[in-house]
Formats: sequence, structure tokens, C-alpha cells
Amino acid sequence: MNLKKTLCVLNDMESERVIGKYAIGGAVAAFLYVEPGATLDIDVFILWEADASGLLDLKPIYDYLTRKGYNAQREGILVEGWAVQFLTASTDLEREALAQATRIEIAGVPTHVFTQEHLMAICLETGRPKDLARLIQFIHEGHPDEERLAQILNRHGLGRKWNDFKKRFLEPL
Repeated sequence: MNLKKTLCVLNDMESERVIGKYAIGGAVAAFLYVEPGATLDIDVFILWEADASGLLDLKPIYDYLTRKGYNAQREGILVEGWAVQFLTASTDLEREALAQATRIEIAGVPTHVFTQEHLMAICLETGRPKDLARLIQFIHEGHPDEERLAQILNRHGLGRKWNDFKKRFLEPL
């Protein structure tokens, strides 16, 4: 698996206007802030408009990558050993995370990743057990900007869910 080459392909797609601005979310982005775990895919968030029927047609993305020699695999496409999942930023929180993504370099390649605080809010909003476990990991290892996190949570109506989470997982028994 070659993350550097995968990121170069994503940057090529952006510069050739196959996709607009993208940002990496999910586990790969989380690993920039906390101890890495296992993952085999990269979640790439993009803005993608539905067609006239209301469906998302990712065919231009798949056509581009197929022409470059990459193949579809389950819910993604295998790019330099990484299963890349193109996800539309469909909620207000995801669109904000995409708009405010941090530009960094990974393995010398410029890319965009969600901020730690946006990743935390998305984990809380999603609420799956693995997301709640990652949220605890962010709190203990990631040193989030608490004021920024509170602003994001309040903007997206997650204040009550945050308080419930803290009572359940962070307060002593």
C-alpha cells in the first residue's frame, strides 16, 4: 500500500477537475491526531451533486480511475493498494468539515484533512461503537481545542448528545 502515490492520484483528480476540493476523513485522518489503529481504506469526502433523478452518479470518478488502471473493489476503488471510498459531504457538519479542512503534507504530498474537532463531532453524530471508542481516544490522546469543539457541537445541535456522551463514558462511576 502506497499512501504517497494514492494522495498524488487524488491531487491529480483535483487538478484535472474530476473532483473539486477533497478532504480525508475517517480513520486515516484520525491517525494524524491519535495513536494509529488498523484500517484498509481512505474516506475521501467531496461535494458531489445529485443528477436530475436525485441519485449520485460517481461514474466520472470511476471512469477516470479505471482509465488510469485502477479497479473497483466493494464500495471503493483500489488506488495504489488503498481502497478509496468517495463519500459526498452530505450533512451540514460534513460540508463544514470539508470547507474548513486543514492543508498538510503527508509523506511530502500536500493534501486536505478534516480537523480533529470536526472528526470528533462526526464521531459523536454517527454514534457507532467504533466512532465512540475513537472519540474517547481523541479526548485522551488528541488534545483537541475544547472551545472550537464546543462551537462546532453547538452549531450542529450536538450539545445534548455531547453531554450524554460525557456522562456515559467520561464521568467516574
